[in-house]
Amino acid sequence: MGFTSSIHFAQKQGMTDAHINAPPSTQTEPSGDLCIRALAMPADTNQNGDIFGGWLLSQMDVAGGVFAAKTTKSRTVTVAIEAMNFRKPVYVGDLVSVYATLARVGRTSITVRLEAWVTRRKQTQTILVTDGHFTYVAIDEQGRSQPIQRDGAPPTA
Repeated sequence: MGFTSSIHFAQKQGMTDAHINAPPSTQTEPSGDLCIRALAMPADTNQNGDIFGGWLLSQMDVAGGVFAAKTTKSRTVTVAIEAMNFRKPVYVGDLVSVYATLARVGRTSITVRLEAWVTRRKQTQTILVTDGHFTYVAIDEQGRSQPIQRDGAPPTA
């Protein structure tokens, strides 16, 4: 069962958005750096008219990649996506904003906590819809992993 199918099933069973897929969040405001903002469009929907979870995941990956490249000062590639929580659906016309915070820096990898928030049409309140941890590896021009440079220090081999 896909993400949007799961939502429709849950709604038919009388469940609200708060019951779907993730522990409740008490967060009321985004945290971290704003890395990307996109408008959910009809082209991003499935046959039921809902925004694909994969579209949202790709927006988050782009935002995380921007943050990881800025932080590592090098090219990065996505190597893992962990603990994705699809909390609420995204609708056509929602303004999606993805925020990033640094979760961990390793020798060659960086883990970024990403939060996707939406502002619904005709509303001003932001709503946390998805969050997760994405891990990126710093790579050189040949595509090989390379150590992450820290605080202006030269990279170590």
